[in-house]
Amino acid sequence: MIMQSEFRPAVVVVGASRGIGRSIAKVVARERATIVLVARSPEALAATAVEVRAEGGEAFTLELDLLAADASAHLQDFLSAKGLFCDVLVNSAGYGLRGSATLLPVDDQLGIIDLNIRALSDLTLRFLPGMAARGRGGVLNLGSIAGFTPGPNMALYYASKAFVRFFSEALHQELRRTGVTVTCVAPGPVSTEFLEKSGAGRAQLFKILPKLNSDYVAERAWRGFKSGRRLVVPGISAKLVALAAALLPSAATLPLIGRLQRRSGDPCPCGSGKTFNECCRIRRRGIDAGSG
Repeated sequence: MIMQSEFRPAVVVVGASRGIGRSIAKVVARERATIVLVARSPEALAATAVEVRAEGGEAFTLELDLLAADASAHLQDFLSAKGLFCDVLVNSAGYGLRGSATLLPVDDQLGIIDLNIRALSDLTLRFLPGMAARGRGGVLNLGSIAGFTPGPNMALYYASKAFVRFFSEALHQELRRTGVTVTCVAPGPVSTEFLEKSGAGRAQLFKILPKLNSDYVAERAWRGFKSGRRLVVPGISAKLVALAAALLPSAATLPLIGRLQRRSGDPCPCGSGKTFNECCRIRRRGIDAGSG
């Protein structure tokens, strides 16, 4: 049996099998840290573990479905069995979907809430009390520049990232005198599998904005967290988007974002089976013309 005093600190990276999570794990490994890599894919986890060890870190892997009701408890049990405690939690798991909310599968949309919001909150609330009691450590949450504005045609994804941002910033303020840091990193588009899997990579908006490298985002995210930052927005373009979202009214930004995230061949949200240009857009023009 391992005595509590013998437990060692670990950085727990959730969503470590790919993208920004994988890059953050490699950045942390350069500090010779003990890192617990958490994701669903055992093959991808094993590959990340090899990279972490090559960078000088100690790696443990845990195959875990974050949507399971007992996921956070299972992670806690895993740490205890290894003689570890969660010193820093990195929440980088999440997904999004592009398309009309009336047409995308309901279960898939609700899954965004389950993973991006519920699972992130569950893990954060599970490990924060211990951090506060020890007076050290913290949480690094992966948000997005999408969290600065509503996002037509990616409605739930944008809303979930707004939650991550506000939740993180509020916790940062609550805990700022305890020695615990909560940081939200909010990058713009990043060259990862997310753009293709979500369908966002085919939207005009994500073609206009320059794509960041995941290693670049990871470096700045970790540096910002270590500096005790509340919010980290990597990249000039993302900073400009955040500024525009703060200054411009929603009446101006919503139609623009909606157009840029809709492709010409996308089905109309009314469910007619026609494209938006063939259906509601033309019908709307007819109504507007007749109303004069």
